[in-house]
Amino acid sequence: MHKFSVVIPVYNKEKYLKETIQSVLNQVDVTFEIILVNDGSTDKSEAIIKEFDNSEINYISQINRGVSAARNTGITAAKYDYIAFLDADDLWDPSYLSSISKLISTFDRQRVFATQCVVETKKQSIAPVYSVSDLKPNETRVLNFFESSLISSLLTSSSTVVHKEALAEIGEFDVQLKSTEDTDYWIRLGLNYAIAFKNTPLATYRFDGESLSNGRIDFDSVLNLDAYESETPHHPGLKKFLDINRFSLAVAANLAGNKTAFEKYQKGIDVTNLNNKQRYLLASPRYQLVIFKYTKKFMDLLGISTSAYK
Repeated sequence: MHKFSVVIPVYNKEKYLKETIQSVLNQVDVTFEIILVNDGSTDKSEAIIKEFDNSEINYISQINRGVSAARNTGITAAKYDYIAFLDADDLWDPSYLSSISKLISTFDRQRVFATQCVVETKKQSIAPVYSVSDLKPNETRVLNFFESSLISSLLTSSSTVVHKEALAEIGEFDVQLKSTEDTDYWIRLGLNYAIAFKNTPLATYRFDGESLSNGRIDFDSVLNLDAYESETPHHPGLKKFLDINRFSLAVAANLAGNKTAFEKYQKGIDVTNLNNKQRYLLASPRYQLVIFKYTKKFMDLLGISTSAYK
């Protein structure tokens, strides 16, 4: 049976943390440890962690250095070969780790494993859509990360498990990135490994509308997409994946009124890699994007899902 080290970075997550920890403790038929890295929380997160009297929990406290540093600390402390990532406000189904264990046994040559992660809002749960036209519900398959992640990412920070060999190969999370650090890490994994994937919703990302203001992007410390451009001839889907991420950053920069960042991302895009909605948004003036943004927010509150990626 495979053993897992579950790495949970914690920063001011008192609202959800207890449920998140309990969802790991509820895992069945598998051996695991939980590494909780408190990254300088100023709320009641530490007190909540200390409520759990469980030998499977390894609690580490450090000064605030960001989520990448917290994950790196957790990885370093891990005693088992398989590192499972989970954010401190998300949830796992009780069978998540045992399902990953079966994936590992089935695809024993692979080093990166994941399941579907649904988005839970106050109104509904939204299932991700992947750019794999014939992927069936509950199917397991080895997939190319870039070709499969043009709509929703196969890998998320709450539904991905990586063998220590792969982590040693690609290096640590980049602590210099204050935004898009996850995307940078998934790209590095995708350049080196295929993904053993189970298309079953066993992880839940809890979308909290109150955290919208925390989603602002620091354009001075985001991943350098151009650094991966030289790899595009060797990896199917990579160029399109990079262009869709450039589109996302360009629209965000336009909304933020950052003309320099907008022009930087826009000029690198081959627009043939975008769908019609994405091309329209890329060409839209800021005032229109603001209208679209608040219209989408209103639709989300009504439980109506809208997306520029499908």
